[in-house]
Amino acid sequence: MSDHVIELIGANIYQDKTLILSDVNIQIDKGQFFYLVGQTGSGKSSLLKTLYAELPLKEGSGKVAGHKLKKLKSSKVPFLRRKLGIVFQDFQLLSDRTVKENMLFVMKATGWTKKQEMEDRVSFLLEKVGLAEKGPKMPHELSGGEQQRVAIARALINSPDIILADEPTGNLDSETTDKIIHLLSDISMGGTAILMATHDKTIMEKYKSKTIRCHEGKVTVE
Repeated sequence: MSDHVIELIGANIYQDKTLILSDVNIQIDKGQFFYLVGQTGSGKSSLLKTLYAELPLKEGSGKVAGHKLKKLKSSKVPFLRRKLGIVFQDFQLLSDRTVKENMLFVMKATGWTKKQEMEDRVSFLLEKVGLAEKGPKMPHELSGGEQQRVAIARALINSPDIILADEPTGNLDSETTDKIIHLLSDISMGGTAILMATHDKTIMEKYKSKTIRCHEGKVTVE
C-alpha cells in the first residue's frame, strides 16, 4: 500500500481558464516535511488550493489523503478536508470566541458530538502545542505566536494525514518562528506530513528539508 499522502502526476493547475502550473509531479509521504517556495504570483497558493479542493483539478491525476482530486464531487470535499489541517498566515481564529470555543466550533462542524471526548481532545491538543492554560483566553489576549499555536492545534483536531501551512510564520518574529518550526517538525516526526509555504530563506537555511519550487509555470522538487 502506498504511503503517499499527496500525489500529483502530470497535473495542470488552472485559475479559471488560465494555466498557472503545468505538468506538476509531486509525491509526499507520511511524516515528510516539505517547504513550498516561489515568488509572489508563481502559483504556490493555486497549488495549495488544488490540494484542498478549492480549485478543481481538470487535467492530470491527483490524490490527497486517499481522495482522488479529479472529478471530486462537492459533497465529498468536506471528507477530504477532515483529512487535512490548514494553517494560514493570519491565524483565522474567530475573534468573538475563546480559544477553547474556537476548537469546539471546528469539532462540531466536522461531526464531533460527544462532549467529554471533545473536552479531552481540546485539552490534549492545547497541551501538545504548549498552551494548556490558554483555553479560556480570547484570541486578542494572546501573542501572535500563541495564536498561531492555537491555529496549529485546531488543524490537528481530526488527526490529519497532512498539514498545509501557508506562510505560517509570515507575521512572527524570529524567536517565535523558531518555536513554530520546531512544533511543526515534531508533528511531522509523529507521522503527519507537512507542506509549508514560505518566503523565509533564513528558516530554510537553518532547518533544511526537501523543497517544492514554483517557477515560471513549472514545479521542481529539490
